[in-house]
Amino acid sequence: MSLAEHLERHRARLDTLIDLLDDERRLLGDGAVDGDGLARVAQAKQEQFQALERFETQRRQVQRRLGYDDDRAGDARAAADAGCTALWASIRERADQAARLNRTNGVLIGIRLEHNQRMLNFIEEAAGKGLYGPDGQARAAGGHVSSRV
Repeated sequence: MSLAEHLERHRARLDTLIDLLDDERRLLGDGAVDGDGLARVAQAKQEQFQALERFETQRRQVQRRLGYDDDRAGDARAAADAGCTALWASIRERADQAARLNRTNGVLIGIRLEHNQRMLNFIEEAAGKGLYGPDGQARAAGGHVSSRV
């Protein structure tokens, strides 16, 4: 496989990852949490991250075998020598975009977690005691852990 073909596949994987990150951001921004949707996106993201890691490892191994340095300058020289400078630049742009989206989604997740914790704290204070025991079971009205299953 030529470097151009390899980079085209790499770019397609990045495009798929960006689409998944957009989906995740939309799901995180919805009022109601779609846990199943988020789980599907998380699984698909993990698969894309693993595939991208494999592509990057393969590219770097071939690049070193061909005598290019294993750094940004070597990456740029290999792409230029293969006539793939524009393709390489688009991959770098997409990788940066994916990183920004991933950071944004991480912030959104943090905000949701903080909101949920505040809601739990409010509910516990409103009830005057903990609603759940240390094992996660609901407490009965008298403050004892319910034995219902």
